[in-house]
Amino acid sequence: MAVLFAGGSACFVVASLPGFVQLVGSEVVGVVYFVGSLQFTAAAAIQWLVTIRRLGLDWWSGGIQFVGTLLFNRNTYNAMQAGLDANSYDRLVWTPDVLGSICFLIASYLAYAQTCGGFVRRPRRDRPSVIAILNLAGSVAFGIAAIAAYWVPTSGSVLDLAAANGSTALGGLCFLVGALLLLPGSVGSPQSDDALRPNRS
Repeated sequence: MAVLFAGGSACFVVASLPGFVQLVGSEVVGVVYFVGSLQFTAAAAIQWLVTIRRLGLDWWSGGIQFVGTLLFNRNTYNAMQAGLDANSYDRLVWTPDVLGSICFLIASYLAYAQTCGGFVRRPRRDRPSVIAILNLAGSVAFGIAAIAAYWVPTSGSVLDLAAANGSTALGGLCFLVGALLLLPGSVGSPQSDDALRPNRS
């Protein structure tokens, strides 16, 4: 699960790096995003199945996150289509991106509450809390990226491409570090089901 989360996060980081699209072309960038979204979905499905016997915050968080990954699958798949006008782009690509980002944000916040002992509690000084904070920060960054990626129909241009790419890279990096902290054998890596809950990438 951690490897899939890390792989998906790495795809989002690489695909959003400045100059990557000029190096490989927009078609390859689209494929990298899509492959990353599939890895997120596979990891989220595993994580949700781990919590399915417990109908608590972790179960809700995992389920909402899984829905978010499915929306990102749709978003990244449709983004690979060529020749979309602004209205089609916003309907097929931007809308599921925003909805997926909202799902990630809700799931990350629920995971933070589960891990830190409450919705407004200060985080503990332990690895699961660090993972929860990283994933919440990553979800916020993905949300900013989604808003910045709005394609303005009147001008036919993205609202702020640099902000969209930068926030996507930052969010992916947060998710990547959180996933790496879950890897078995990493220094102080958590080994219980409870430690699996916070990862919301």
